Amino acid sequence: MSAFDLVVRSRRAVTPDGERPLAVAVQDGRIAALAPYDEPPEAAVRTDLGDTCLLPGLVDTHVHVNEPGRTEWEGFATATRAAAAGGVTTIVDMPLNSLPPTVDAAALAVKRKAAAGQCAVDVGFWGGAIPGNVPALRPLHEAGVYGFKCFLSPSGVDEFPPLDDAGLRAALTEIAAFDGLMVVHAEDPALLTEPTGPGYAEFLGSRPGESERRAVERVIDAARDTGARVHILHVSSASCLDPLEAARRDGVRITAETCPHYLTLTADQVRGPEFKCCPPIRDGGNRDALWEGLDRGVLDCVVSDHSPSTPDLKVPDFAAAWGGISSLQLGLPAVWTEARERGHAPARVVEWMSARTAALAGLTAKGAIATGRDADLVAFDDTAEFTVDAAHLRHRNPITAYHGRTLTGVVRATWLRGRPVTDATQPFGDLL
Repeated sequence: MSAFDLVVRSRRAVTPDGERPLAVAVQDGRIAALAPYDEPPEAAVRTDLGDTCLLPGLVDTHVHVNEPGRTEWEGFATATRAAAAGGVTTIVDMPLNSLPPTVDAAALAVKRKAAAGQCAVDVGFWGGAIPGNVPALRPLHEAGVYGFKCFLSPSGVDEFPPLDDAGLRAALTEIAAFDGLMVVHAEDPALLTEPTGPGYAEFLGSRPGESERRAVERVIDAARDTGARVHILHVSSASCLDPLEAARRDGVRITAETCPHYLTLTADQVRGPEFKCCPPIRDGGNRDALWEGLDRGVLDCVVSDHSPSTPDLKVPDFAAAWGGISSLQLGLPAVWTEARERGHAPARVVEWMSARTAALAGLTAKGAIATGRDADLVAFDDTAEFTVDAAHLRHRNPITAYHGRTLTGVVRATWLRGRPVTDATQPFGDLL
């Protein structure tokens, strides 16, 4: 009998110790052994990738699946197929824009029932913190959510209202009592205005970077006073970097993320409402500063913030259109395209999009090619180019800000716990 179920060989396997030739042996869904590339152990199936990179599966902790309730926007079947096609083997679903929102244990049960049997990758769930649901937070934590999302400004949907300062502190006090995690959409509503016109310049002016910085400072103060763990979502403004860095020096338990669209796109490249997101895409100098913050570790990780909608909600202009970018399948090549131009190696992208995101959610079996971890693996051709055609993506609706853009990096194969994920396979992702 073969010693292992699967062996995948690559001369460029990306591990926590760096990129090196390796044979990764898999047994019962876990990485059972790491062997020299030239001395692969016996296995029922052996795959040789040659010089194609072997990465750990990415962990995307910021995905809006929207099912149930708004499944026409997206759904577990389509979202997880898109994830697998993009090298993402684990997603954590946001508590909105589904109906009901995941703000109590009963709503989580509804969400899990909707997801069951549909998922091509592993799926976890965030809970929500909204006005009046502090008593529901501990039961949600005990039911298995990875943390709680709140907004400080309007979320865009009436059923998920924002927290004011008193509500934020009350929720953080409760979450700190069981050492949970709060993840925050940080824009200060006092500095947000309605766009004065239909164009992108007016939309960008209505959501200034100072609104992000002011909100981040509010979260820092509340986290310092309550001792809670907090995480800042989708940082788009480099003005947030200094207060984040100072807070960490002071011992505040705070982390932060950014997104592919803030790292790869700039305001002068915006064409139409498919580029609209909140907070918005800013100028090139701001983008450079975000890269510097990521390189220094002030920003911990990169996630998609995949926030899709139907085409009719992406018209007619920036003032009226739904704010959200569909990018779940494209995050890896988008980030890699820009990262390689800036001198980064694939190992840094793995750090930002797999290791640190897994750590954020406490997914100890994910995020690395290492013995004992889940055998979530990705064959990534880091030199191949392709031009994005929205119609050929696995997302439910053919809309993305990357349409027509040439990216570098193609996912050739994805394994979830040692099993290949293809369009032909029946979904076998777990609900975490």
